Amino acid sequence: MSDIAVYLVLSGAVFAGAFVSGLSGFAFSAVAGAILLHVFPPIEAVPLMMACSITVQAANLYALRKSMQWRTSLVFIAGGLLGVPIAIYLLQNVDTGIFRLGFGALVSLYAAYALVRPTAAYLRQMESQSRNALVGFGGGLVGGLTAMPGALPAIWCDIHGLPKTQQRGLVQPYIGVMQLFALALMLSHHSLSLKVLIDLGISLPALAAGTAAGIVLFGRINEAAFKRIILGLLLFSGLCLVI
Repeated sequence: MSDIAVYLVLSGAVFAGAFVSGLSGFAFSAVAGAILLHVFPPIEAVPLMMACSITVQAANLYALRKSMQWRTSLVFIAGGLLGVPIAIYLLQNVDTGIFRLGFGALVSLYAAYALVRPTAAYLRQMESQSRNALVGFGGGLVGGLTAMPGALPAIWCDIHGLPKTQQRGLVQPYIGVMQLFALALMLSHHSLSLKVLIDLGISLPALAAGTAAGIVLFGRINEAAFKRIILGLLLFSGLCLVI
């Protein structure tokens, strides 16, 4: 593949991932990885996607800063910080392939059910701090094993029928902290290669354009459309783990 073709593929994948992440708050790696992992070796694609995703999360946090619910999100974050190191240990010592398949199947089944679920099936209270912390722990554990830290918190918010702004306010800080923590753990063992840094620089225009477009659309869609988008992305992400 020529350098121009690689640049076009990289920019297209990054734009698509950034657009989806700007719109929904997560799923950058699921969307961009569906393309990049077929073009770049994992040793380059994974850290590149992580760096790009953190850049998008930073933009999301700034753009939606007035909606962020840091105090409530801290409960999820505290649990998640305990889950990530366990996931790193499991990755190094246990075959986690079966877990990825099982989790992907469960997420896909939940999303498929939720797409046809009646509104009355929502739970309306989200007051248990211990349950929120447990969901955060599960998200950190799952995120370390599957690169999907936002899946469980997003499902938890959907179960409780949270409005889109409140959901983003809770999940966005959580994902940002989890990704920064995971990147710090990765950098403690391996530094980013010059190739990854160059690709990140090349990706910045597409990252900026995709994120901006996603955030603008987020502000314009209604609650029902946002929920369908979130569930569709969960379904897509789960299937990516299974297939």
